[in-house]
Amino acid sequence: MLVLTNNHQLELLTDDIAPVPKLGKIKPFRTQLLKWIGNKQQQADLIISFFPKQFNTYFEPFLGSGGVLGVLAPKKAVASDTFAPLIQIWQTLHNHKELLKKQYAERYALIAQLGKKTAYESVRANYNRIPNGADLLYLCRACYGGVVRFRKNDGYMSTPVGIHDPITPDSFNKRVDIWHIRTQGACFLHLDFAEAMKQAKEGDLVYCDPPYSDSQAILYGAQTFSLQRLFNSIAACKARGVFVVLSIDGTKYSGRKLCNIAIPNGLFEREAFINVGRSMLKRFQMDGKSLENHEVRDRLLLTF
Repeated sequence: MLVLTNNHQLELLTDDIAPVPKLGKIKPFRTQLLKWIGNKQQQADLIISFFPKQFNTYFEPFLGSGGVLGVLAPKKAVASDTFAPLIQIWQTLHNHKELLKKQYAERYALIAQLGKKTAYESVRANYNRIPNGADLLYLCRACYGGVVRFRKNDGYMSTPVGIHDPITPDSFNKRVDIWHIRTQGACFLHLDFAEAMKQAKEGDLVYCDPPYSDSQAILYGAQTFSLQRLFNSIAACKARGVFVVLSIDGTKYSGRKLCNIAIPNGLFEREAFINVGRSMLKRFQMDGKSLENHEVRDRLLLTF
């Protein structure tokens, strides 16, 4: 039986960026900044335990909500995504964290003025007129099930308001302060994944968490995503001596379905399966019905 530890993670953290206790158990970092489908923050410690013991710059070219980045808190990172409004959120966090707090508070204040549903629909309508990070941030926190979905033909954000109340500005501000510290080593870029991965050099580490072809077609950019193109970029990285770790479809329906992915022979040296619990997307689709038969495991593929 494989026994996994958090030792790799500890060696990559700096005391000034993300202080951790030297002895005893480490409390997992679970505070989320954004809600996002496919968020890996709950599984980040386990994923990180598979990372090489030493590496140089950390790359995350499908950033999303940055679950692994936030837990890892690397000294140096290139964090990128092709979704411009999403990267606006991260760049504002990095460069103008007080502005990020203000943007959220302004939209939250609409609840008292308009009511939760009308306030949400007002923000969503503004986002759909002019996609931007400030509106997307609030929608992520307030939408139904945390599932930010987009129409294929025009990118229209269509998720209704959630049944929950979004967190208060005071609570959000604390999250901003924590994430600002943990991501200080990162440079946030609006880049296609292939362009980002071209920057990785020998000894760097790339963690890829792309849209899943079996389950995430409603997400931004998932409809045009090419897994084969990603495999080509991974092969080029491997040839340069870059470490690559890929999260991809594994099993669904509590293990009854193994997702069929055409993985190139010889590209990866090993694989593992990571239990990610019950499907967040399926929870949204089933509208609160029982999810006992919808346990999901992701496949983790490594080039080393």
